[in-house]
Amino acid sequence: MKTALDETRLLILGAQILFGFHLNGAFQSGFSDLSPPSRALHALSFLMMTVALALLIAPSLQHRLVDGGRTTNRILTVTTQFAGIALFPFALSLGADLYIVIGYRFGAATGAMAGAGFTALAMAAWYGAEWLMRGPARKSTPAREERDTPIDVRVEHMLTEARVLLPGAQALLGFQLTVMFTEAFGELAPGSRLIHVIALCCTSLAVVLLMAPAAFHRITYGGENTEDFHRLGSGLILAAAVPLAGGIVGDLYVAVEKGMHSPTPAAAVAALALAALAALWLIQPLMLRAKRRQ
Repeated sequence: MKTALDETRLLILGAQILFGFHLNGAFQSGFSDLSPPSRALHALSFLMMTVALALLIAPSLQHRLVDGGRTTNRILTVTTQFAGIALFPFALSLGADLYIVIGYRFGAATGAMAGAGFTALAMAAWYGAEWLMRGPARKSTPAREERDTPIDVRVEHMLTEARVLLPGAQALLGFQLTVMFTEAFGELAPGSRLIHVIALCCTSLAVVLLMAPAAFHRITYGGENTEDFHRLGSGLILAAAVPLAGGIVGDLYVAVEKGMHSPTPAAAVAALALAALAALWLIQPLMLRAKRRQ
């Protein structure tokens, strides 16, 4: 389980770069020179990157809500499956972004070749090679029963899951702060500027909540792993997911509205992102927990 979470952190680190590009890129001076199809592709790519992040973070929230931080075969399978699925929108977003930036400088044909080429390369490296090299299906070793997961392991997993969410929140916060110094931000409609400030505050709150477990562990509990600390840390991580989702959706709307010069497609993209985040981070875990209790 620890290995699966560490691998998810690796994917998050790569995803946050593209996610930040979508927000920051919309406020660069050259963005307004893009063709309408390129700006629409930028919005679509931003949405795909949001879905990728939602898929990568979802298992950590399921682990808290459904399994109570215990090691189970179910959460290990979910973590593996969601990470594999997240690579698909990641690859598409990478290709789209390469098409946009290379096409802007060297022409649409060159951009299309680069975008399609790297999308195909990512698919081959992340799916094709693995399937070709995978041997015969082997019976997996069952994870330990829930009652046998010691508190030290559960606390370690909880802190690792905080580190899964934190990089994305920190990167988003940095880009949110930066865009406020751009001239393009001053040209936004008052409503969009207000939404950005609200999203900035949401992300700041998420960062504070995600860093709090480490502070509690050191200051209050003296580094000791206890059930009280595990419950407190789990609650802080779950609470941080709400403002983090608000920060993501809010600035997704602002970036798309800035690029498309229309609130209608921005609201549609933001609504799709909100639906994906709510389904993966809240609705599905709560349904699974209710089913388990029954």
